[in-house]
Amino acid sequence: MTVNVERLGEARWTQKTTWMFISFVLGLALESYVFSLASIAIYWVPMPKSLGELLLAWAPIWLIIGIIIAGPFSDRYGRKVTLYSTLALYAVGGIVLFFSDTYVLILIALALMLMAGGGEMNSIMVANHELMPRKHRGKASMMIINGINFGGTVLAILALSTSAITGKAAISVQRDVVAIAVLVVVAILFATRVSMPESFLWLQKKGRMEELEKTIKAYFGPDISQEAMAAQVAEAAPPSQAPAVNAGYLWFTMIVMILIAAANTIGFGLMAYALAYAFFPHLQPTILAVFEGAGFIIGFVGLIADRVSRKQFLFWSFLGTFVMTVIVGLTTSVWKHDMSLFWILLVILAGVNSLCYLTEDTVKAEVWPTVHRGTLTAIARFISIGLYIPTIYITANMSTTHYILFNAGVWFVGLLAALAWLIWGRETGRGVSIQVASGEA
Repeated sequence: MTVNVERLGEARWTQKTTWMFISFVLGLALESYVFSLASIAIYWVPMPKSLGELLLAWAPIWLIIGIIIAGPFSDRYGRKVTLYSTLALYAVGGIVLFFSDTYVLILIALALMLMAGGGEMNSIMVANHELMPRKHRGKASMMIINGINFGGTVLAILALSTSAITGKAAISVQRDVVAIAVLVVVAILFATRVSMPESFLWLQKKGRMEELEKTIKAYFGPDISQEAMAAQVAEAAPPSQAPAVNAGYLWFTMIVMILIAAANTIGFGLMAYALAYAFFPHLQPTILAVFEGAGFIIGFVGLIADRVSRKQFLFWSFLGTFVMTVIVGLTTSVWKHDMSLFWILLVILAGVNSLCYLTEDTVKAEVWPTVHRGTLTAIARFISIGLYIPTIYITANMSTTHYILFNAGVWFVGLLAALAWLIWGRETGRGVSIQVASGEA
């Protein structure tokens, strides 16, 4: 059988695709759940504020360690192998968390699970672009990333539901519920990934043709696989018209991806995680639930992703988030005395920010050549999330107004990067294949 991997992108959505989609959604939900956990675990043991800030920084530190390890690992050993390795690390971390009754054990458990979460996040987005049918790649990506909002919402709800219990009992119940939830999701993920194939594109680029043919037959079945091979490919542009990918363009792409990702990570983190700790400690689970919950609901707008320009979606979502952050910052003196206005503004900000996050996270995993997609996506994520860490300390002693306006400045940088991509970047939306999106076709 002669394998034309590009034609596999025209294959229809199957039951196995559904299970793979569920696995990816749950994987990113678990990553968000664990990342958000630091802002909840901060109240499990008594500590000075300086150590609390360390725990907030602990999440991105270990997340980016997991990202930078998993990226090259997935390029060398495959997407599926990487995703099973991260599940094993999750399981160990969940077990340690269940028995954590000291600050040190909490840090160790979080470090293990955050490394797993970083690897999951990077590998899922890489595999998703390479395995989802072309006609559904955009919407599948955004709905999978929306699992991040879902995971944070679940954690916040669990924290709120156990907050009525006071004293050491509350700590014990919250910790046990959180740890058990991690282990249950890990078990489900092991089961849902059984039918997941290795990336067809990755196998082809590695020259593992026999394994590729076996994987295609096992995944699609003999009839559907033949149909997929014979289907007509409708590319957005013929190869001769595709934009050339050179070193200069790759550098431009990397800089833009880092800036938009850094703006989103810092902006989201300062509002969803650090804002409450700095100014409203008693409202942390509520703010997290509202921010993540509103983002999850609005995130379903991403279902139109295959019909619209990704470049325009990115720009307008960044513009909306910047404008809303400025409004929140300039009205600080009003909503500090009228919390109902604060919640309204927070919901609107969370909504536009969610669209921004879904788009930029989709873009920064689809613009790279297949053999380096894991590594280059990881580099962009490593740097952008790493930049969030110093901002936790930079903003620690700011007033509420300055804190939020600083956040607006961060979003403005992202807006400029999104504008540059709108003008000079490659179109990766409107249903184009991953080969066209990455410049390989």
